[in-house]
Amino acid sequence: MARLYADEMFPQQVSELLRTMGHDVLTVQEAGNANLGIPDEEVLAFAISDNRAVITLNRQDFIKLHKSLPEHLGIIVCTNDADRSRMATRISEAINQEETLTGKLIRVVRPSN
Repeated sequence: MARLYADEMFPQQVSELLRTMGHDVLTVQEAGNANLGIPDEEVLAFAISDNRAVITLNRQDFIKLHKSLPEHLGIIVCTNDADRSRMATRISEAINQEETLTGKLIRVVRPSN
C-alpha cells in the first residue's frame, strides 16, 4: 500500500475510499495547507519531505514537474471520474501494480465509456 499526498483539487471522497483500500492518504486540507496558493513545486516538496507520492488531477503541471524534478517518491496523475468508487479502484490497481512509486509518473485515465 502507498503513502499518498492528495493535492487541493483531488476529490475528498476518493481519498477516503483509497484509505478503505489500505492506502495512507494525507490531504492538503488535513496538512493545513489548503487555500494558501502553494505552488505545485512546494506541494511536491512537502510530499517528498513526508515520504509520500503526490496524487492529483492537475495532470499537465505535474507531468512537467516529473520531467524537471524526477527525484520524487511518485506522482499519480488522474483524469476525473464522477464514479468515485471506480476512480479509487483504478488508482489502487495502478499503485498495486508497481513495486515502488519512487521516481515514477503513474497515469490513471477514466474509461471512455
